[in-house]
Amino acid sequence: MHAGMVSGVSVSASCHLQMDYEAKIFPQSGGYGRYNRVVVVFSWFPAFAVMLNLFSDVFYTLIPSMYRCKPDPEQLPSSFLLSNYSKQDYLNLTLSWANGSGLSPCELWYNANISDLSGEVPQKTASCTTGWEYSTVVGLQSNFVTEWNLVCDDYWKIPLHRICFMMGWIVGYVFLGSLCDWLGRRRGFLLSITLSSLFGVAVCLSSSAVVFLLLRLCQGAFLAGVFVSSYILRLELSDPSHRLMVAMTGSFFGVSAELLLPGFAVLSRDWPILQAVATLPMLLLLSYWCSASVFPESPRWLLATDHILQAKRSLQEFTTRNGVCFQEEMYPGEALLSEIDSGYREDHQPRYYSVLELRRTRVIWKNCLILSFTLFIGTGIQYCFTRNLHIYSNNFYFTYFLRVITGALACVFICMSVNHFGRRGMLLLSAIITGLSSLLLLALTQYLRGGLVLVLSVVGLLFSQALAMLSAFFACEVMPTVVRGGCFGLVLAAGCVGMAASSLLDLQNNGGYFLHHVIFASFAILSVLCIMLLPESKRKSLPDSLKEGESQRRPPLFLSQPDRDNLPLLCTRPPVSEYNPDNYTRLVSATRKMLTKDNLPYRIAGPAVPPQLSDSNTQERENETQMEVVS
Repeated sequence: MHAGMVSGVSVSASCHLQMDYEAKIFPQSGGYGRYNRVVVVFSWFPAFAVMLNLFSDVFYTLIPSMYRCKPDPEQLPSSFLLSNYSKQDYLNLTLSWANGSGLSPCELWYNANISDLSGEVPQKTASCTTGWEYSTVVGLQSNFVTEWNLVCDDYWKIPLHRICFMMGWIVGYVFLGSLCDWLGRRRGFLLSITLSSLFGVAVCLSSSAVVFLLLRLCQGAFLAGVFVSSYILRLELSDPSHRLMVAMTGSFFGVSAELLLPGFAVLSRDWPILQAVATLPMLLLLSYWCSASVFPESPRWLLATDHILQAKRSLQEFTTRNGVCFQEEMYPGEALLSEIDSGYREDHQPRYYSVLELRRTRVIWKNCLILSFTLFIGTGIQYCFTRNLHIYSNNFYFTYFLRVITGALACVFICMSVNHFGRRGMLLLSAIITGLSSLLLLALTQYLRGGLVLVLSVVGLLFSQALAMLSAFFACEVMPTVVRGGCFGLVLAAGCVGMAASSLLDLQNNGGYFLHHVIFASFAILSVLCIMLLPESKRKSLPDSLKEGESQRRPPLFLSQPDRDNLPLLCTRPPVSEYNPDNYTRLVSATRKMLTKDNLPYRIAGPAVPPQLSDSNTQERENETQMEVVS
C-alpha cells in the first residue's frame, strides 16, 4: 500500500507540474519578459508575408472590365481589305453584337454585304481565333486571366483556380497543423517556410495555366503551415493578460499587407513581378534557419509532450535571456530545473499526439466543431455583404479598401471589448449582429435606399470579420497544447471552405446566390445557440493535456461566477466530527449537581477531552468541574 501511495504521489506531481505551467514554470523562466517579447515580434512578420501571398490572388484572377476578340483578317472577304473604312466601321464589320448591348466579347462575324453596315443583313459568326484585346487590369497590365485568355468558354478555369488554391490551404492546415504537434512549432515552421518559398519562386516561372494552378495549390498548402506554426507559438509564449493583444497585433500585420498590396500591384505592372515581390518576404524569413533564438521551440509544447531534456535546455535559455537571476543559485533557473527533475524520471520517453485523439474526447471535440462552424460562417457570409456593395459602387478599389478597413476596425473592436466582456460574449454578439444584418439585407434590399444597404453591408462585413478572427483566436486558446496544431488547423480549414463557397457560385455564374445568402444567414442565427455551449478562456491558462482540455466547463452567460466552472475533485470542507465538547461539558455539570444534591462522596473522573477537538474555554471549564467534584 505504501508503494502505491508513492507511485500515486509521483503521478500527481507530474500532473501538477503540467497543470501549473503558467503558475509556476512560466513565471520562473521570466514570464512574458524581454526575450519572449522579441520572439513574439519575430512571429508577426510571417503573418505579413502569408497575407501578402494570400490576397495577391485577388489581382491574379481579376477579370478585366472590358475585353473583345482581336479581328481576324482571314475571316473577312478579300474586297474588305482593299476598302478604306474607319476604325468603328471596321469593328462593326468584324465583331458580333450581343443582343443590342454592345460588341460581343466572345464572337467574330463579317458582313456578306459590305455596303450595308446596319447589322440587319445575315451574319456569319465564329469564335475568337486570334485571341482577345483587354483593357488594363486593375493595378496590373497582365495577370493570370489575360496571360492565358481565360475568358468566354474558358471562364470556368478562374473559379476553379480559386477553389484549388483554397484546397491547398485546407490540406496544409490539416496536415501541417498536425505536423506541428509531431515535430514541434519550430521545425514545422522551417519546413513550411522553405517549401512555400520554393513554390513561390516556381510560380513566377509558370509556363501554362495548369502549371500555375498546381504550383499555387502547393504554395497555399505550405503557406497554411507557416501561418499555423507562427500563430500558435506567439500565443504559447504569452501570458493570459497579453495573449489577446499579441494575436490581434499579428492580425494588424496581415491587414497592413492587404493595404500595401494594391501599391505593389501598381508598381509591379505584371503578375510575375508581383509574385516575386510577394515571395521576397518569404525568402527573407528563411534567415530563421540561421538563428534558433528568433524562432525557438515552444517550451510549453516540449513539457506537454515530455521532451524533458529539450525542455530543460529551452527553459534555461529563456530564463537567461529574460534576465532572471536568483541570488542564492549557482545559475539562473536552477530551482526550476530541480522541480522538473523531481516531476519526471530520467527514462521518461516523449509522447506524440495526433488530431485523431479527438475520437476519445467530448468537450474538446465539441469546442472544435462549434468554432469550426462559426469560422465557416464568418468567412462564407462575407461574400454576401461584398456583393451588396456593388449596388452602391462598381469600383474595385472601393470594395477592396472598404473590406480592408472593416477588417482593421474588427481588430480594434476585438482589442477593446474581448478582455472586458469575455471571448464567448463577444463571439455571441458578433454572430447575432452578422445574422441580423444578413437577414435584413435578404428581406428588405429591394425596399431600402442605397445608403441603408451600404450601412447594413458595412456593419455585416465588420462583424463577420470579427466573428472569423475571434473564432480562430478562441480556438487556439481552448485547444490543448498536445493537439493544438491539428485542432487549430481543422478550425482554419473550415474557414477556407467558407471562402471557397463563393467561388462555387462563380463557377455557376452566380446562379445560386440567393440560396447561398439564405443558408449562411440561417447558419449565423443557428450559431448563436452553439456558442452558448463554449467555455470561457479569459484570464485562464492554456490547457496542456487532453485531461485539462476535457475539464473546461461552460460558465453562466449573465451571472459572472469565476469559480463555477472550476469544479473541485475532492470535498474541501473538513468532515464534521460527531463528538461535541459542549455536550460533554453539560453532561458533566448535570452529573455534578445530581451527586452534590444526594451528598454522594464519589469522584467523577471523566475521560480527558482530546485537545485537538476542544477549544481553550471548554478545557478550562472541564478542569474546574473535575476539581469541584473531587472536593
